[in-house]
Amino acid sequence: MCALASWRRILFVIGTVAVTLCSQSPAFAASRAARKPASVAAAKSNQRLTKKKPARRRVKERPIPVYTRSGQPNIQARAAVVLDLSTGNPLFQKNPDEVRPIASISKLLAMLVVLERKLDLDGETVITQDDARRTTRGAKSRLMVGMKLKNRDLLHAALMASDNRAVLALGRAAGLSPAEHAELMTAKAKSLGLRKTEFHDPTGLDYGNVSSPRETVTMLLAALKNPLIAKACKTRSYVAQVLGPKKRTIEYSNTDVLLASRHEVLGGKTGYNDRAGYCLVVAAKLSEGAGKGREVAMAFLGEEGKMSRFADFGRAAQWLQEKRPLESKAAAESPSEQKTAKLSDNRRG
Repeated sequence: MCALASWRRILFVIGTVAVTLCSQSPAFAASRAARKPASVAAAKSNQRLTKKKPARRRVKERPIPVYTRSGQPNIQARAAVVLDLSTGNPLFQKNPDEVRPIASISKLLAMLVVLERKLDLDGETVITQDDARRTTRGAKSRLMVGMKLKNRDLLHAALMASDNRAVLALGRAAGLSPAEHAELMTAKAKSLGLRKTEFHDPTGLDYGNVSSPRETVTMLLAALKNPLIAKACKTRSYVAQVLGPKKRTIEYSNTDVLLASRHEVLGGKTGYNDRAGYCLVVAAKLSEGAGKGREVAMAFLGEEGKMSRFADFGRAAQWLQEKRPLESKAAAESPSEQKTAKLSDNRRG
């Protein structure tokens, strides 16, 4: 019995020494770490991931001031002009004669040309595959290939919603190819004395359709002499009827958001393409209470933001109402060269 007990003690000591030696080896430590419960490892990982990062400081966008330090309207357009319609002279100028792409402002003369060719407004025109092909680079159209509409409805689609397919369809209804249409538009511009204005397509998608702020105002005033154009440019919403067995309607809203402002818009046209940026030419009677207001025309070309052209109008209008400026210095120096046609009452339509 004593011998058996002695052997047990010897074996116990040997086992203890062996365990101690193994626990100190690198291989044992690695295997022990591998046997660590997954929940413990996941908890530590989640703790690292959920560690709060310092919050980023929010930077508030600073509103654009109405005035510059010199007291002029803080116009953001690359080229702009503000004209007094009672005299035809400029009140504000910023590169007023700079030649720039004008995008869909081109549609003013496009519609004037087809109307002067005695377009039948009650006539019916079908949207073709060629209309769709030629306008793939433009904004999405709601006029699908095969749709038939009255020319009156297409006129509103072109001027209010700036639909490119409507412009081509109306040109075809007037017996014009796109090239012939653009050629007549350029000829019309020259007849109005617009030396810097030319067109290469009737929609405004062609970057070669160019003009200047001053000449786009003359273009607008000439177009507004036509009562049909004047009415369409002032219409806020319009419902077009698609003809055929499956009749449906298309509701259009005017791209000129100034029609919802407190000022009386006499007519205007927006425009956009990649090179032109956002554009606007507009004539308006500024609201000053008691039915009185100054009649002005403004053109803003090369805006970076969609709404900045309308904001520029607002800044210019506020400047006119608060500062009540007279003619600009440039106008006083060369009035004969800078005068623009007036918009008389019988031209408004």
